[in-house]
Amino acid sequence: MPGQPRSAPFSAVFDMDGVIVDNRAYHFQAWEAFSEAHGLPFDPAYFRDHLFGRVNRDILRGLFNKELPKDIARAYAVEKEALYRKFYTDHVKPARGLIHFLRELRAAGIPTAVATAAPRPNLDLVLDEAELRSYFDALIDISAVKKGKPAPDLYLKAAEALGAAPERCIAFEDSHPGIASALAAGMRVIGITTAHTPDELGPVHLVIESFEEISIDRLQALLGPGRPQDQP
Repeated sequence: MPGQPRSAPFSAVFDMDGVIVDNRAYHFQAWEAFSEAHGLPFDPAYFRDHLFGRVNRDILRGLFNKELPKDIARAYAVEKEALYRKFYTDHVKPARGLIHFLRELRAAGIPTAVATAAPRPNLDLVLDEAELRSYFDALIDISAVKKGKPAPDLYLKAAEALGAAPERCIAFEDSHPGIASALAAGMRVIGITTAHTPDELGPVHLVIESFEEISIDRLQALLGPGRPQDQP
């Protein structure tokens, strides 16, 4: 397990969906196809604002408007994720500016991790198709924790895997559950406007549209005193 070098000023932890790849359209397509197959209404606006970014069992509870037995929920989740990978394969590409930014972090000795509520096959698809695996020191998916976002477990697990204190970590997120998760873990949070406008993102420490806007110096400045705010 890699530890944070003494010289590293911070560690960087990335959500996957909507952050290192802009794959939201394919998740929407998969959930819409799943809902249609099961005769469920699908409201894109409601899904975006209330369900997207949560773990599958929470999304399924919202779609069915009831708690499902664990074995049924598990089977439905497998079904949906298979649809997603079918739609998304051959379309995977890294987010704008990500590769250059990851290379800067690697050159500076900044430890990096992915913390995603997605299952491991989804993470493997993204890392391999977009050729991102070599840029990350730790990979945390939903199988590593008992509670998904907005609970802090995924981000705390990522910090532990990096050997870093959560308060010395900066998280990159695009969804409300993910932002809540990273804040609850004690991390600084950069909100990316993949899914929400700057005003909609909520209490993040900085808002960016893409990784082209960020630098190591700018990140290090976030670790000074201060509370989250709605605008950078």
